[in-house]
Amino acid sequence: MATRNELDEWLVDALKALGGSGSIVKVCKHIWEEHEEELRKSGDLLYKWQYDVRWAANRLRRKKIMRSVEQSPPHVWELVPESKGVTAA
Repeated sequence: MATRNELDEWLVDALKALGGSGSIVKVCKHIWEEHEEELRKSGDLLYKWQYDVRWAANRLRRKKIMRSVEQSPPHVWELVPESKGVTAA
């Protein structure tokens, strides 16, 4: 069963798979395609994971793993270039 804490790692993995950046929609589609079964088995998280993934993005920005909102185009999430090899743990 997936938990909210796994979303940080899934978000980094999705951005890496998309070449380091992607629209919020593309990132969420990637997470769904890779983790649909886990999300379906995770109780309430199934209904709120897209909300929680936005909080994961905020955590990753504070850790300097993702670029800030001001540094990225609108509706695009980006890894900091130096962090493309770093995990979210």
